[in-house]
Amino acid sequence: MRYMATYDLMETVRNTNQWLGATAQAIGSYPWTGLMPTPFFRLLAAWGEVTERSFSRMVAKPDWGITSVLAEDGRDHLVAVEPVVMKAFGDLVHFKAIGRPERARKVMLVAPMSGHYATLLRSTVASLLPDCEVYVTDWHNARDIPVSAGKFDIEDYTLYLVEFMRHLGPDIHVIAVCQPAPLALAATAWLAEREPAAQPRTLTLIGGPIDPDAAPTEVTDFGRRVTMGQLEEMVIQQVGFKYAGAGRMVYPGLLQLASFMSMNADRHGEAFLNQILRVAKGEASDHDKHNRFYDEYLAVMDMTAEFYLSTVERIFKRREIARNAFTIRGEPVNIGAITDVAVKIVEGEKDDISAPGQCLAALDLLTGLPEEKKAHHLEPGAGHYGIFAGRSWRDNIRPLVLGFIDANGGPRGVRPEPGPRAQEASDAEARSRDAGAPA
Repeated sequence: MRYMATYDLMETVRNTNQWLGATAQAIGSYPWTGLMPTPFFRLLAAWGEVTERSFSRMVAKPDWGITSVLAEDGRDHLVAVEPVVMKAFGDLVHFKAIGRPERARKVMLVAPMSGHYATLLRSTVASLLPDCEVYVTDWHNARDIPVSAGKFDIEDYTLYLVEFMRHLGPDIHVIAVCQPAPLALAATAWLAEREPAAQPRTLTLIGGPIDPDAAPTEVTDFGRRVTMGQLEEMVIQQVGFKYAGAGRMVYPGLLQLASFMSMNADRHGEAFLNQILRVAKGEASDHDKHNRFYDEYLAVMDMTAEFYLSTVERIFKRREIARNAFTIRGEPVNIGAITDVAVKIVEGEKDDISAPGQCLAALDLLTGLPEEKKAHHLEPGAGHYGIFAGRSWRDNIRPLVLGFIDANGGPRGVRPEPGPRAQEASDAEARSRDAGAPA
């Protein structure tokens, strides 16, 4: 019961701060405050507005906000987000451009389940939509899933990916971002051994911890210092009475957000102070840079306890993927069984979460894959976020990934002639090599 009480205490603190912010905004906005020769009330209203907005975003799932896409016919086509596979812990959704001819490239974007919603990949989706049919794994908030739905750990996550790939068919191109990279690799290996005809055409792994020990970071160091018993005691709680998942053991999003904020407390404090001053001066807007970032950053979701704990224990501590020792329901998953899926690795030179080398380790595990089907790109100067959603993604990595898809998108066993996209990728790879970055 103490875990449930702790969960509800966190929600009570959040709710109280949201109420205080709304109250301060209302008091500071009364017309009579304009008669007072002091900036106090304007600052009070600004503090209230920023505070209320921040704490209310913590329990709200952001909208995708992708309403249309421009096609070659010069028209803006409306975009509908349609679920194509619906499961208890997550859906596979399709961004369907209404009235636009179906694109030849069919991309399944595997979103992380690491405390934020799949909408974290909003800009990634928007950048791929003009050229691809885009499908995304849309994971659910564990607090909203009844206990009767059962458990959900990394084996279940991997089998979800297997089912999604199987549903979309063998012409799919999978792009896994950050946390799901090792599990997307495992899902592909599972299909390679058991249903080769259902394998994806290509697999692109972006900044994921295939081998956390290949390049230690603060994240991997934390995993070594803390025992599983300590971790479970410190961070696992029971969902409170307010939500449908009451009683489910979770790693709360609010707790993870607190740890995120504390890691860069000075920077976040300065950002919020500056935003309060901008609001007070009338220089802020509803969708300014601060609000666009923090509306997404503050929107957190709970993870099931078994998913979080099994990720730490099996991916980071035991290194089961790195050692090719991962099992699902007692059956071994042999990554070396992948022989016909082209695999590309993308890393950021300044990635401090999944440092360069962690994701690259996947290529050494692919012992059955010909070298010509392996590719690696290290983006100079890019951090973790930049390699899938920032300028580095838009300007350089996205063309490389699309070129890789085009170069390996033909019938299995047949290498197609390089088209314009492939040539674009080749030129970009050459520029990277000239700049000193491994291709």
